[in-house]
Amino acid sequence: MSTFEAYREKVEAELEVAQAKLAELKARAKSATADVQIGLSKEEDQLERGVEAATAKLHELGEAGEDAWEQLKDDAQSTWEKLSAAIGDAVAKLKD
Repeated sequence: MSTFEAYREKVEAELEVAQAKLAELKARAKSATADVQIGLSKEEDQLERGVEAATAKLHELGEAGEDAWEQLKDDAQSTWEKLSAAIGDAVAKLKD
């Protein structure tokens, strides 16, 4: 397996985890208080956009192929880090 393929599989796995966490967040938010639900509604929208952006970056990586993927790797990693941090923040707010 090439480095490109390994990285793409890693990003795919991370994206699946992010999607699962978002689904869990939505389920937990349903049982939260009204005030918490209102605050999380905006965050859910942002997280969904983040998942969409990460999915788009993953698609770009796949389209780029092994020759050009290094150029997209940093951008994809940055997108993932922002999404991961946003999910962590939203989960922390639910625990408060």
